[in-house]
Amino acid sequence: MIEWFFIMLFMFVALPFLFAFIKILPEWERGVVLTFGRFSSLRGPGINFIIPGIQKLIRVDMRINTADIPKQEVITKDNITLLVNAVVYYRVEDAAKAVIKIQDYAYAIRQYAQGALRDIIGNHELDFVLQEREKISNDIKEIVDQETDEWGIDITSVKIQEIELPAEMKRAMAKQAEAERERRARILVSQGELAASENLMKAAENLSKSKGALHLRTLQTVKEIAADPSEKVVVLLPSEVESLAAKILNSNK
Repeated sequence: MIEWFFIMLFMFVALPFLFAFIKILPEWERGVVLTFGRFSSLRGPGINFIIPGIQKLIRVDMRINTADIPKQEVITKDNITLLVNAVVYYRVEDAAKAVIKIQDYAYAIRQYAQGALRDIIGNHELDFVLQEREKISNDIKEIVDQETDEWGIDITSVKIQEIELPAEMKRAMAKQAEAERERRARILVSQGELAASENLMKAAENLSKSKGALHLRTLQTVKEIAADPSEKVVVLLPSEVESLAAKILNSNK
């Protein structure tokens, strides 16, 4: 009975102490081991043994992470104030550098990205910013990637999520778009009228070559007018009568 008591006591005392020696890392983590405060080794996933009190293991996530750039005011080259937010995708390539070279690499990445965002947009006019988001994102990525390379960080991409214009700028752009639509509509109408007039001119030339064709067109016009129930009085005269009437009128003058 006493033996079992000592065995149980040993388990309760020794097991927690034993677990202090054991560190289990998942597949996506690496462990930076410091011995007496100095870097000594880099541990991979699985079971790892360290000496408590002498060694310290710092876990580093090696997966792709995101750093949000909060919405902020940015002034373009043509003095337009925009509200812009973005997101930076990055991953740790060298866990030791990420721990030793920088205190908080996630915070530092956000700060560098914010500064690069203001600088890049500030060097371009509004039209370029609205049309070339991808190029601006790539320029920001290059700047931040260059700055963070010595920390063992790789910037995989930068995405501009939203560009918000001032209210008065939105109204001005809406008016401009409406004016452009009206201009295009007028051009289409004028082109249609021009095409119709050219067709009418050709039709008139063809009808003038044949009296019979002209009479048939006149009868067709009468038929179309008769189909309209509105009140009309139509007087039709043969062409010979019209010519005689015209001669009489001229002689009376």
